[in-house]
Amino acid sequence: MPLIRRRKPSEPSKTPASDSKPQKGTPEEEDEDDKNKKPPLKSKKLEEKPRWSCVDSCCWFIGCVCVTWWVLLFLYNAMPASFPQYVTEAITGPLPDRPGEKLRKEGLTAKHPVVFVPGIVTGGLELWEGHQCAEGLFRKRLWGGTFGEVYKRPLCWVEHMSLDNETGLDPSGIRIRPVTGLVAADYFAPGYFVWAVLIANLARIGYEEKTMYMAAYDWRLSFQNTEVRDQTLSHIKSNIELMVATNGGKRAVVIPHSMGVLYFLHFMKWVEAPAPMGGGGGPDWCAKHIKAVMNIGGPFLGVPKAIAGLFSAEAKDIAVARAIAPGFLENDKFSLQTLQYVMKMSRTWDSTMSMIPKGGDTIWGGLDWSPEDGYVCSRKREKSNDTQIVREAGPESAVSQTKSANYGRIISFGKEVAEAPSSEIERIDFRGAVKGHSVANTTCRDVWTEYHDMGPGGIKAVAEYKVYTAESILDLLHFVAPKMMTRGTAHFSYGIADNLDDPKYQHYKYWSNPLEIKLPNAPEMEIFSLYGVGIPTERAYVYKLSPGGECYIPFQIDTSADDDNSCLRDGVYSVDGDETVPVLSSGFMCAKGWRGKTRFNPSGIRTYIREYSHSPPANLLEGRGTQSGAHVDMMGNFALIEDIIRVAAGASGEDLGGDQVYSDIFKWSNKIDLQL
Repeated sequence: MPLIRRRKPSEPSKTPASDSKPQKGTPEEEDEDDKNKKPPLKSKKLEEKPRWSCVDSCCWFIGCVCVTWWVLLFLYNAMPASFPQYVTEAITGPLPDRPGEKLRKEGLTAKHPVVFVPGIVTGGLELWEGHQCAEGLFRKRLWGGTFGEVYKRPLCWVEHMSLDNETGLDPSGIRIRPVTGLVAADYFAPGYFVWAVLIANLARIGYEEKTMYMAAYDWRLSFQNTEVRDQTLSHIKSNIELMVATNGGKRAVVIPHSMGVLYFLHFMKWVEAPAPMGGGGGPDWCAKHIKAVMNIGGPFLGVPKAIAGLFSAEAKDIAVARAIAPGFLENDKFSLQTLQYVMKMSRTWDSTMSMIPKGGDTIWGGLDWSPEDGYVCSRKREKSNDTQIVREAGPESAVSQTKSANYGRIISFGKEVAEAPSSEIERIDFRGAVKGHSVANTTCRDVWTEYHDMGPGGIKAVAEYKVYTAESILDLLHFVAPKMMTRGTAHFSYGIADNLDDPKYQHYKYWSNPLEIKLPNAPEMEIFSLYGVGIPTERAYVYKLSPGGECYIPFQIDTSADDDNSCLRDGVYSVDGDETVPVLSSGFMCAKGWRGKTRFNPSGIRTYIREYSHSPPANLLEGRGTQSGAHVDMMGNFALIEDIIRVAAGASGEDLGGDQVYSDIFKWSNKIDLQL
């Protein structure tokens, strides 16, 4: 039988070739068919496009940063120790030997014991007793180190860092004490050196911990209160005596920095004075135990920057930050009003009042004059070892084109007042103004400042006085912060002594003012003033009334005040200095006040000025610079370190070459009419 092939049901039926061709209809029918046709359905996967959010971007960015950071950290730890130096030398050429290594090759070795005296804020402070909010912080640093507790519990930190507003000592239930040893101030924060570079270079010529001593103290307290509470002055005395005795009678070289200069000046009078006020060492103690005092960045006559800090809790850097981000530092988010808390805390630190300008208008100038009259902001300086002649580079026309600033007007309300002739300034005395409360105490919670006790009337009176010199500044601070100044004037003085033999100058309140005390009877001792120059340094301020508000600080630096023809920038008049201390304050006593035998230096102690012209880092690999003249960075200045090591190894000021001067300090000093 023939095979019959059957078609599977699933197979489509085949049509003849003629039938497979599409049948064309009329144009109207074709259009209708096109309309009825449906577009092909797309799959859900094609329709749903991935969405990218800001959260995804942030997560990816943070992840990339973290991965990059860990990779770089791994590479840094894996690379040879000499690699960074190799890269630096490849870019800049061979590096000079560090001072310690250089002088070791010259044959210098450790000789005189060395004592470091840190300044304000650079020494670490740790917690020994605190309130409940500080649980778990026993012997942890609240100041220095990582400052982690500032971010974790800021209000608790402010509470513990503040002192009692009546006594200037510990508040009830709180004990914060200075860190001891060389680690107290070698680094202020990780990677930010203070004394570490100098210590390392001294170690290269043989110094070690038994021949170096960090005279750490609680820099918040008044100088005499460091002895009352902690017996710090007694510890310094006994440690120096021990170091001298165990080093064959070789006298110590003392190296104070910043406010530590004033602290050690206080110590030298304290150690001579009889007990119980003094240390009972007798009038020849310094002659027996001290070879030289090498003061670094010393604010001997105070700093105008301290006035701005006490008056409005700001200086140039804070004022500029507030201008860039208006309202940020005054906002009340999270109950954290930054500047108000800074003011409340810092006004309990009595040490800050040691740096109020001393000598009044005689030293700092009045309404129409100042020692720095004619200073030109931008000019180059040549080194000069001649103590009376300083050579200046630059055309004479630069001086004539620059307006002379009235530096004696430390605070002026308005740029017009700062520049106007004194005869045209109408002033209303603020001293008799009636104060009144501006708001109820309860509205300001924990951030209460003494400005609220002044009221609108007192605030207006301060502004209407218009201009303040060094003498009227003291009355201003008494008016705006009476509690603070009541404590301060019990521990510090700011005048000029008429008769240094007057018994009243035996009180400790005068011991940190070089214009009201005599230097020790130690003719073999030497005093150095080492400081940086060539950096614009705050000297006077243009202020304005700030907008009213709850719990606000009513005065602020007027950052809109600028003048291209003078040294006025962002409401601040600048002069030569180390960015913190003006040359006048650092250099005057060694240039004139103590030079030769004067009533302030009856034994004729030799004094030297060693200035270091600022040169910023040549590249990022140089770090904070080896030729810096900045107030703290100069602690890594190779020239300064070399001078210190040479003296510690036995050299005298004459061996260093005498004075090294770049500024106009001798010319400015000669303008000051001071009885010597």
